Amino acid sequence: MKVSLVNGSPHKHGCTNRALEEVARTLAEQGVDAEIFWIGAKPIGGCVACGGCNKLGRCVFDDQVNEFRQLAAHADGFVFGAPVHYAHAAGSLLGFMDRLFYANGRAGQPNVFAHKPAAAVLSARRAGTTASFDDINKFFTISQMPVVSSRYWNNIHGNTAEEIEQDKEGLATMRMLARNMTWMLRCIEAGRAAGIEPPAMDPDMEFTNFIR
Repeated sequence: MKVSLVNGSPHKHGCTNRALEEVARTLAEQGVDAEIFWIGAKPIGGCVACGGCNKLGRCVFDDQVNEFRQLAAHADGFVFGAPVHYAHAAGSLLGFMDRLFYANGRAGQPNVFAHKPAAAVLSARRAGTTASFDDINKFFTISQMPVVSSRYWNNIHGNTAEEIEQDKEGLATMRMLARNMTWMLRCIEAGRAAGIEPPAMDPDMEFTNFIR
């Protein structure tokens, strides 16, 4: 089993990464492979609604988004982490996820996210974590992904990676998140071995909006 963790901070070794390291270390202790993917320090724009992914099966902007999607195909679970900027998750991560999830499963390519457990992790100096938590979780709930919880919201506090060490409860929350992720992955694995298949899509699914 393997979990891919995404560091959506512009700082490769900052607070968000420290939180993800705690999750990754605990996953490894549970026998689960864990790999942290850094999206980089350059600005990442969101989806421009060009429709190119419907033809290519990937985003037309060939950057970290397409690179991570290839890795995601071989992962069994995900953790997306971000710092809080102005009481919302960092814009670069949201742009990254916009394109990643929108291009997923297009043009006959496999859906690499459906039915795989996922979790959000947020870091902040002080506030805005729960609003940012909601930002990221919405990607999972529209993508048929079971959301993994901890014993508290998956938040950690500090202004530097060194300060994170003082948030003992936050670090414990990260460890509990990893153990819950492991438990859910093992449950899914056991179900698959018992012949339990993922739920089928509704063949009569019809997309509507509010004016028709």
